[in-house]
Amino acid sequence: MNQEEVAKQIIDSDKKIILIYAFNTTGKTRLSVAFKDATKNTDGDHAGVYYNAYSEDLFVWDNDLDNNEENISLLINESSLNKFHASLTEEVVRTKLEPYKFNFDFGFSLFDDPEKGIQSVSFHIKGDEEQRNIKVSRGEERIFIWCFFLALFEVEGWADNQNKHFFIDDPVSSLDDHNVFMTALSLMKLIEEYSDDRKIIVTSHHIGFFSILHNWLTKGEKKDKYTKHTDTYILSKDESGGLSLGSPNNTVFLYHLHLLQVLHKAKEDDTLSAYHLVLLRQLLENIASFLGVGRFGYVLKKIGVEDVSDTSNRINVLSHKNIFTYESDVITQDNKDLIVEILEKLQATYSFKLTAG
Repeated sequence: MNQEEVAKQIIDSDKKIILIYAFNTTGKTRLSVAFKDATKNTDGDHAGVYYNAYSEDLFVWDNDLDNNEENISLLINESSLNKFHASLTEEVVRTKLEPYKFNFDFGFSLFDDPEKGIQSVSFHIKGDEEQRNIKVSRGEERIFIWCFFLALFEVEGWADNQNKHFFIDDPVSSLDDHNVFMTALSLMKLIEEYSDDRKIIVTSHHIGFFSILHNWLTKGEKKDKYTKHTDTYILSKDESGGLSLGSPNNTVFLYHLHLLQVLHKAKEDDTLSAYHLVLLRQLLENIASFLGVGRFGYVLKKIGVEDVSDTSNRINVLSHKNIFTYESDVITQDNKDLIVEILEKLQATYSFKLTAG
Protein backbone atom coordinates (compact mmCIF):
# COMPACT_ATOMS: atom_id res chain seq x y z
CA MET A 1 0.00 0.00 0.00
CA ASN A 2 0.97 3.65 -0.37
CA GLN A 3 0.29 6.47 2.10
CA GLU A 4 -3.09 7.24 0.54
CA GLU A 5 -4.25 3.63 0.89
CA VAL A 6 -3.06 3.44 4.50
CA ALA A 7 -4.89 6.72 5.21
CA LYS A 8 -8.07 5.22 3.77
CA GLN A 9 -7.70 2.17 6.01
CA ILE A 10 -7.54 4.47 9.04
CA ILE A 11 -10.50 6.53 7.79
CA ASP A 12 -12.56 3.37 7.32
CA SER A 13 -11.83 2.10 10.83
CA ASP A 14 -14.80 2.43 13.17
CA LYS A 15 -12.51 2.93 16.18
CA LYS A 16 -12.27 6.31 17.88
CA ILE A 17 -8.60 5.97 18.90
CA ILE A 18 -5.83 4.74 16.57
CA LEU A 19 -2.29 4.17 17.86
CA ILE A 20 0.43 3.50 15.28
CA TYR A 21 4.02 2.50 16.00
CA ALA A 22 6.61 2.83 13.23
CA PHE A 23 10.35 3.20 12.89
CA ASN A 24 11.75 6.55 11.77
CA THR A 25 11.78 7.08 7.98
CA THR A 26 8.76 4.79 7.53
CA GLY A 27 6.60 7.72 6.43
CA LYS A 28 4.52 8.76 9.45
CA THR A 29 4.56 12.47 8.59
CA ARG A 30 3.67 11.79 4.95
CA LEU A 31 0.84 9.61 6.23
CA SER A 32 -0.52 12.53 8.27
CA VAL A 33 -0.48 14.69 5.13
CA ALA A 34 -2.22 11.98 3.09
CA PHE A 35 -4.85 11.67 5.81
CA LYS A 36 -5.34 15.45 5.85
CA ASP A 37 -5.77 15.60 2.07
CA ALA A 38 -8.19 12.65 2.05
CA THR A 39 -10.45 14.15 4.72
CA LYS A 40 -10.71 17.78 3.64
CA ASN A 41 -14.19 19.27 3.57
CA THR A 42 -15.84 19.98 0.24
CA ASP A 43 -14.86 23.66 0.59
CA GLY A 44 -11.18 22.63 0.92
CA ASP A 45 -10.89 23.42 4.64
CA HIS A 46 -9.31 20.96 7.05
CA ALA A 47 -11.77 18.64 8.75
CA GLY A 48 -9.46 18.01 11.69
CA VAL A 49 -6.51 19.28 13.71
CA TYR A 50 -2.93 18.17 12.99
CA TYR A 51 0.34 18.14 14.89
CA ASN A 52 3.40 17.00 12.96
CA ALA A 53 6.77 18.17 11.67
CA TYR A 54 5.03 20.93 9.68
CA SER A 55 3.55 22.28 12.92
CA GLU A 56 7.02 22.43 14.45
CA ASP A 57 8.43 24.09 11.32
CA LEU A 58 6.18 27.10 11.92
CA PHE A 59 8.58 28.05 14.73
CA VAL A 60 11.98 29.35 13.55
CA TRP A 61 14.81 30.90 15.59
CA ASP A 62 15.98 34.44 14.92
CA ASN A 63 19.48 34.25 16.41
CA ASP A 64 20.03 38.04 16.11
CA LEU A 65 23.71 37.56 15.25
CA ASP A 66 24.09 41.22 14.24
CA ASN A 67 23.48 42.23 17.87
CA ASN A 68 25.46 39.44 19.53
CA GLU A 69 22.24 37.44 20.14
CA GLU A 70 20.85 40.16 22.41
CA ASN A 71 17.31 39.84 21.04
CA ILE A 72 17.32 36.15 20.14
CA SER A 73 13.74 34.89 19.84
CA LEU A 74 11.55 32.18 18.38
CA LEU A 75 9.62 33.51 15.39
CA ILE A 76 6.21 32.11 14.45
CA ASN A 77 5.60 31.92 10.72
CA GLU A 78 2.19 33.03 9.51
CA SER A 79 -0.35 30.27 8.97
CA SER A 80 -4.06 29.56 9.30
CA LEU A 81 -3.51 29.37 13.08
CA ASN A 82 -2.54 33.02 13.49
CA LYS A 83 -6.13 34.23 13.67
CA PHE A 84 -6.55 32.19 16.86
CA HIS A 85 -3.43 33.60 18.55
CA ALA A 86 -5.13 36.79 19.71
CA SER A 87 -7.15 34.76 22.22
CA LEU A 88 -4.16 32.70 23.39
CA THR A 89 -2.66 33.87 26.69
CA GLU A 90 0.79 33.29 28.11
CA GLU A 91 -0.81 31.99 31.31
CA VAL A 92 -2.60 29.14 29.52
CA VAL A 93 0.66 28.04 27.89
CA ARG A 94 2.44 28.24 31.27
CA THR A 95 -0.22 25.96 32.73
CA LYS A 96 0.46 23.37 30.04
CA LEU A 97 4.22 23.71 30.63
CA GLU A 98 4.04 23.46 34.41
CA PRO A 99 4.24 19.63 34.70
CA TYR A 100 7.55 19.67 32.79
CA LYS A 101 9.14 21.77 35.56
CA PHE A 102 11.42 23.92 33.39
CA ASN A 103 13.50 26.79 34.75
CA PHE A 104 12.75 29.15 31.88
CA ASP A 105 9.92 31.63 31.37
CA PHE A 106 8.76 33.33 28.18
CA GLY A 107 6.85 36.25 26.74
CA PHE A 108 4.85 36.85 23.55
CA SER A 109 5.46 39.69 21.10
CA LEU A 110 2.33 40.46 19.07
CA PHE A 111 1.90 41.90 15.61
CA ASP A 112 0.42 45.42 15.50
CA ASP A 113 -2.55 43.89 13.70
CA PRO A 114 -4.24 41.48 16.19
CA GLU A 115 -5.50 39.36 13.30
CA LYS A 116 -1.89 38.40 12.58
CA GLY A 117 -1.47 36.93 16.04
CA ILE A 118 1.85 36.29 17.78
CA GLN A 119 4.99 37.43 16.00
CA SER A 120 7.62 35.83 18.27
CA VAL A 121 8.40 34.28 21.64
CA SER A 122 11.33 35.35 23.81
CA PHE A 123 12.72 33.11 26.58
CA HIS A 124 14.62 33.93 29.77
CA ILE A 125 15.77 32.12 32.89
CA LYS A 126 13.27 32.28 35.76
CA GLY A 127 14.44 34.73 38.39
CA ASP A 128 16.60 36.73 35.97
CA GLU A 129 15.57 40.30 36.82
CA GLU A 130 17.04 41.60 33.55
CA GLN A 131 15.13 38.94 31.59
CA ARG A 132 17.98 38.48 29.14
CA ASN A 133 16.90 36.52 26.09
CA ILE A 134 18.19 32.94 25.82
CA LYS A 135 17.93 30.13 23.32
CA VAL A 136 16.36 27.01 24.85
CA SER A 137 17.48 23.49 23.96
CA ARG A 138 15.96 21.52 21.11
CA GLY A 139 14.02 19.34 23.56
CA GLU A 140 12.74 22.38 25.49
CA GLU A 141 11.72 24.01 22.22
CA ARG A 142 9.79 20.89 21.20
CA ILE A 143 7.95 20.80 24.52
CA PHE A 144 7.13 24.52 24.33
CA ILE A 145 5.66 24.03 20.84
CA TRP A 146 3.67 21.01 22.04
CA CYS A 147 2.28 23.01 24.99
CA PHE A 148 1.51 25.94 22.67
CA PHE A 149 -0.46 23.47 20.55
CA LEU A 150 -2.29 22.12 23.62
CA ALA A 151 -3.13 25.67 24.70
CA LEU A 152 -4.83 26.31 21.37
CA PHE A 153 -7.53 23.83 22.41
CA GLU A 154 -8.59 26.45 24.97
CA VAL A 155 -9.25 28.95 22.15
CA GLU A 156 -12.83 28.97 20.94
CA GLY A 157 -13.28 28.25 17.25
CA TRP A 158 -10.17 26.19 16.45
CA ALA A 159 -10.78 22.60 17.52
CA ASP A 160 -14.51 23.39 17.54
CA ASN A 161 -14.55 24.01 13.79
CA GLN A 162 -12.01 21.37 12.71
CA ASN A 163 -13.81 18.81 14.82
CA LYS A 164 -13.76 15.51 12.90
CA HIS A 165 -10.41 14.22 14.18
CA PHE A 166 -6.98 14.93 15.66
CA PHE A 167 -3.85 13.52 14.02
CA ILE A 168 -0.83 13.68 16.36
CA ASP A 169 2.45 12.63 14.75
CA ASP A 170 5.43 11.86 17.00
CA PRO A 171 5.31 14.63 19.63
CA VAL A 172 8.26 13.14 21.60
CA SER A 173 11.22 13.50 19.22
CA SER A 174 14.35 14.85 21.00
CA LEU A 175 12.79 14.44 24.46
CA ASP A 176 14.37 12.74 27.45
CA ASP A 177 12.59 9.91 29.22
CA HIS A 178 10.80 11.92 31.90
CA ASN A 179 9.43 14.39 29.36
CA VAL A 180 8.31 11.53 27.12
CA PHE A 181 6.19 10.32 30.03
CA MET A 182 4.76 13.79 30.73
CA THR A 183 3.86 14.19 27.05
CA ALA A 184 2.09 10.82 27.10
CA LEU A 185 0.18 12.01 30.16
CA SER A 186 -0.86 15.26 28.46
CA LEU A 187 -1.97 13.34 25.37
CA MET A 188 -4.00 10.94 27.51
CA LYS A 189 -5.81 13.92 29.01
CA LEU A 190 -6.55 15.12 25.47
CA ILE A 191 -7.96 11.68 24.60
CA GLU A 192 -10.11 11.67 27.74
CA GLU A 193 -11.55 15.08 26.87
CA TYR A 194 -12.17 14.70 23.15
CA SER A 195 -12.38 11.06 22.06
CA ASP A 196 -16.13 10.77 22.67
CA ASP A 197 -16.99 12.84 19.63
CA ARG A 198 -14.01 12.63 17.26
CA LYS A 199 -11.32 10.25 16.03
CA ILE A 200 -7.81 10.62 17.47
CA ILE A 201 -4.82 9.17 15.59
CA VAL A 202 -1.40 9.04 17.28
CA THR A 203 1.79 7.87 15.58
CA SER A 204 5.23 7.45 17.14
CA HIS A 205 8.65 5.87 16.67
CA HIS A 206 9.19 5.78 20.45
CA ILE A 207 8.44 2.33 21.85
CA GLY A 208 8.10 3.56 25.44
CA PHE A 209 5.64 6.31 24.49
CA PHE A 210 3.64 3.89 22.36
CA SER A 211 3.69 1.24 25.08
CA ILE A 212 2.52 3.59 27.83
CA LEU A 213 -0.43 4.91 25.81
CA HIS A 214 -1.35 1.40 24.68
CA ASN A 215 -1.40 0.10 28.24
CA TRP A 216 -3.35 3.05 29.65
CA LEU A 217 -6.00 2.60 26.96
CA THR A 218 -6.26 -1.19 26.92
CA LYS A 219 -5.09 -2.38 30.36
CA GLY A 220 -5.21 0.63 32.67
CA GLU A 221 -7.81 1.80 35.13
CA LYS A 222 -10.00 3.16 32.32
CA LYS A 223 -9.69 0.17 29.99
CA ASP A 224 -13.43 -0.54 30.22
CA LYS A 225 -14.07 2.80 28.56
CA TYR A 226 -11.33 2.74 25.92
CA THR A 227 -10.39 -0.84 24.95
CA LYS A 228 -13.33 -1.46 22.62
CA HIS A 229 -12.76 1.92 20.94
CA THR A 230 -8.98 1.54 20.40
CA ASP A 231 -7.00 -0.01 17.54
CA THR A 232 -3.20 -0.37 17.66
CA TYR A 233 -1.04 -0.97 14.59
CA ILE A 234 2.54 -1.43 13.50
CA LEU A 235 3.28 0.57 10.33
CA SER A 236 6.02 -1.17 8.35
CA LYS A 237 7.72 -0.68 5.00
CA ASP A 238 8.95 -3.47 2.72
CA GLU A 239 12.01 -3.45 0.46
CA SER A 240 10.06 -1.95 -2.43
CA GLY A 241 8.78 0.91 -0.28
CA GLY A 242 5.26 -0.43 0.13
CA LEU A 243 3.51 0.15 3.45
CA SER A 244 1.36 -2.13 5.57
CA LEU A 245 -0.61 -1.74 8.80
CA GLY A 246 -0.30 -4.84 10.95
CA SER A 247 -1.59 -5.79 14.38
CA PRO A 248 1.02 -5.65 17.16
CA ASN A 249 -0.41 -8.99 18.29
CA ASN A 250 1.41 -10.54 15.34
CA THR A 251 4.71 -9.08 16.53
CA VAL A 252 4.15 -9.25 20.27
CA PHE A 253 7.45 -10.96 21.05
CA LEU A 254 9.35 -8.32 19.13
CA TYR A 255 7.45 -5.71 21.12
CA HIS A 256 8.75 -7.27 24.35
CA LEU A 257 12.23 -7.27 22.90
CA HIS A 258 12.12 -3.53 22.16
CA LEU A 259 11.36 -2.79 25.79
CA LEU A 260 14.01 -5.21 27.01
CA GLN A 261 16.63 -3.59 24.81
CA VAL A 262 15.77 -0.10 26.10
CA LEU A 263 15.92 -1.25 29.72
CA HIS A 264 19.13 -3.25 29.34
CA LYS A 265 20.86 -0.34 27.59
CA ALA A 266 19.88 2.00 30.44
CA LYS A 267 21.20 -0.57 32.93
CA GLU A 268 24.50 -0.98 31.10
CA ASP A 269 24.91 2.80 30.66
CA ASP A 270 23.97 3.43 34.32
CA THR A 271 21.22 5.82 33.20
CA LEU A 272 18.26 4.14 34.90
CA SER A 273 15.60 6.63 35.98
CA ALA A 274 12.08 6.65 37.40
CA TYR A 275 10.74 6.48 33.84
CA HIS A 276 12.28 3.02 33.46
CA LEU A 277 10.08 1.72 36.27
CA VAL A 278 7.14 2.58 34.02
CA LEU A 279 8.72 0.66 31.14
CA LEU A 280 9.50 -2.26 33.46
CA ARG A 281 5.83 -2.54 34.33
CA GLN A 282 4.87 -2.42 30.64
CA LEU A 283 7.41 -5.14 29.93
CA LEU A 284 6.16 -7.43 32.69
CA GLU A 285 2.54 -6.92 31.64
CA ASN A 286 3.37 -7.71 28.01
CA ILE A 287 5.26 -10.86 28.94
CA ALA A 288 2.37 -11.92 31.18
CA SER A 289 -0.05 -11.35 28.29
CA PHE A 290 2.22 -13.33 25.96
CA LEU A 291 2.17 -16.21 28.48
CA GLY A 292 -1.62 -16.07 28.66
CA VAL A 293 -2.07 -14.65 32.15
CA GLY A 294 -3.53 -11.38 33.32
CA ARG A 295 -1.17 -10.25 36.10
CA PHE A 296 2.53 -9.55 35.95
CA GLY A 297 2.95 -11.03 39.42
CA TYR A 298 2.85 -14.40 37.66
CA VAL A 299 6.02 -13.46 35.76
CA LEU A 300 7.74 -12.27 38.95
CA LYS A 301 6.97 -15.63 40.56
CA LYS A 302 8.22 -17.57 37.52
CA ILE A 303 11.58 -15.76 37.49
CA GLY A 304 12.15 -16.32 41.22
CA VAL A 305 11.35 -13.00 42.88
CA GLU A 306 10.96 -13.81 46.58
CA ASP A 307 8.18 -11.49 47.76
CA VAL A 308 5.93 -11.27 44.71
CA SER A 309 3.11 -9.37 46.42
CA ASP A 310 5.36 -6.69 47.90
CA THR A 311 7.33 -6.27 44.64
CA SER A 312 4.13 -6.03 42.57
CA ASN A 313 2.70 -3.37 44.87
CA ARG A 314 5.98 -1.45 44.79
CA ILE A 315 6.09 -1.44 40.99
CA ASN A 316 2.41 -0.43 40.83
CA VAL A 317 2.94 2.56 43.10
CA LEU A 318 6.22 3.72 41.57
CA SER A 319 4.96 3.52 37.98
CA HIS A 320 1.59 5.21 38.53
CA LYS A 321 1.07 8.22 36.29
CA ASN A 322 -0.06 10.45 39.18
CA ILE A 323 3.30 9.96 40.90
CA PHE A 324 5.06 11.31 37.82
CA THR A 325 2.93 14.43 37.79
CA TYR A 326 4.47 15.64 41.04
CA GLU A 327 7.83 13.90 41.30
CA SER A 328 11.06 14.31 39.34
CA ASP A 329 12.74 11.61 37.33
CA VAL A 330 15.30 10.92 40.08
CA ILE A 331 15.45 7.27 41.15
CA THR A 332 16.71 5.85 44.45
CA GLN A 333 19.41 3.20 44.56
CA ASP A 334 16.93 0.68 45.98
CA ASN A 335 14.67 1.12 42.96
CA LYS A 336 17.64 0.89 40.59
CA ASP A 337 18.57 -2.37 42.26
CA LEU A 338 14.99 -3.60 41.83
CA ILE A 339 15.07 -2.97 38.08
CA VAL A 340 18.47 -4.65 37.72
CA GLU A 341 17.38 -7.68 39.75
CA ILE A 342 14.24 -8.23 37.67
CA LEU A 343 16.05 -7.74 34.36
CA GLU A 344 18.73 -10.24 35.33
CA LYS A 345 16.16 -12.79 36.53
CA LEU A 346 14.12 -12.35 33.33
CA GLN A 347 17.20 -12.95 31.21
CA ALA A 348 18.28 -15.96 33.27
CA THR A 349 14.82 -17.53 32.97
CA TYR A 350 13.86 -16.76 29.36
CA SER A 351 17.24 -16.13 27.61
CA PHE A 352 15.93 -13.30 25.43
CA LYS A 353 18.12 -12.41 22.45
CA LEU A 354 18.96 -8.77 23.07
CA THR A 355 21.08 -7.94 20.02
CA ALA A 356 20.28 -8.05 16.32
CA GLY A 357 21.78 -10.62 14.01
